[in-house]
Amino acid sequence: MSISGQTLNPALTVEALRPLYKAAQVRELDRRTIAAGIESFALMQRAASSAWHSFRSRWPQAKSVTVVCGSGNNGGDGHVLAALAMQAGLKVQRISTRALESLENDVVRAAELASAAGVGFERYREGMALTGEVIVDALFGTGLSRPVEGEARAVIDDINRAGQPVLALDVPSGIAADTGAVQGAAVHAHCTVTFIGDKIGLHTGDAPGYTGEIDFRALGVKAQAFFDIVPAAWRLDESWLAPAFAPRPRAGHKGAFGHVLVMGGAPGFGGAALLASQAAARLGAGKVSLATAAEHVSASLTCCPEVMARSVTGGADALAFAGMADVIVVGPGMGEGAWGQAVLQAALKTDAPLVVDADALNVLAARWPGLSRDNWVLTPHPGEAARLLGCSTAEVQANRPAAARALQRSRGGIVVLKGAGSLIAGPGGLVVCPFGNPGMACGGMGDVLSGMLGTLVAQFDDLELATRLGVMVHALAGDAAAKEHGERGLLASDLASYARILINP
Repeated sequence: MSISGQTLNPALTVEALRPLYKAAQVRELDRRTIAAGIESFALMQRAASSAWHSFRSRWPQAKSVTVVCGSGNNGGDGHVLAALAMQAGLKVQRISTRALESLENDVVRAAELASAAGVGFERYREGMALTGEVIVDALFGTGLSRPVEGEARAVIDDINRAGQPVLALDVPSGIAADTGAVQGAAVHAHCTVTFIGDKIGLHTGDAPGYTGEIDFRALGVKAQAFFDIVPAAWRLDESWLAPAFAPRPRAGHKGAFGHVLVMGGAPGFGGAALLASQAAARLGAGKVSLATAAEHVSASLTCCPEVMARSVTGGADALAFAGMADVIVVGPGMGEGAWGQAVLQAALKTDAPLVVDADALNVLAARWPGLSRDNWVLTPHPGEAARLLGCSTAEVQANRPAAARALQRSRGGIVVLKGAGSLIAGPGGLVVCPFGNPGMACGGMGDVLSGMLGTLVAQFDDLELATRLGVMVHALAGDAAAKEHGERGLLASDLASYARILINP
């Protein structure tokens, strides 16, 4: 891998990132750890001790806590944590969804430990008062495999209605650990302390709205030492920025940093293509061209004269321009009419790497349903992904990791499934971007992302790495902008200046 002739730091591999696992994989890690000689109850005590440390670090002044325990091992963690809280002098309300005499295995030992420490016990009753200053959710963890209903739904609703901050153990109850989908209802946590292996579902889909801060505790288990348990995904980390964006060679010239062509902006829809081309320029492309409808050329010259804007009236113009670039970004403001179809067809006739976004994805789904390509990046939001897969948006959101992988298998190249916890699927596996914020839910953000991706694809030999970096830089730029001025009123055009800072570490 190289950028402008430089050798990239070997830290830019997924193995350097935090691995993410499915629930069944974590249970297997747990089983193997116990088989290697650590008693299962000792592991439960480690989990509770880690959770108690997490609790104390966030709410050091708390004088009372409510611990809501389920019947499984997650509930056992809660019973032990209740004992630790009592020993520390807190007033503890311990609630269980099961009678103590009906508990089994290590959960019995945990409950007895709490009782021996003097912790009281209450059987859950719908609508009962939860009196602690902080609530600990120890209901289900990764054990939930079906939608919550009945008493389970009632206790989740009671926790959410209480209004106190919540510490969730392992996974907020009601969140599917493998997909991030809400199973009918879910606990809104302020912090989730998760054990042994971090779970993929905590970082995408609905989950980021429920987990709060994620505090990962390995409990001494070295998950990556088990080579046959391949992570389901990896979590992007901003530590990649410095090795990826090293200083440029002093003898560098514009020809060494890529020529990006943005094709879009049908008559009457010029803004998206302008955003994409300006973002491409700000991310450091040596040259940026814009092939757009004639009426948008003057606006481009006014907004960013560094972008070489040219008018396109039809397929012949588009094809002539498409042959000039190292990378083509196609789709922003393209429209789905004759003009847009001609532009996309021209892009598809080239051998250049493509970043395919917005209207181009819809045209691709309608006119080229079976087309695949190794050297393109597809950047759908859930609705566009559903059209490409021939399913509903709800089905995509119900299992975003599966949808991203399925789309990549069928279409090739790299797929970016946008949304909370954007997913990047490629030959090297699945990667999750944990950055970004609700302020980015506004028009033009995807266009800016496509322009940024175009520039990085032009500069990196590795299409997959360039995509991962582009998604992360885009999200981190949104976070930096929101931190400085707030989420409300954040505009897509704000991101380029913050992204420029990030790529000059």
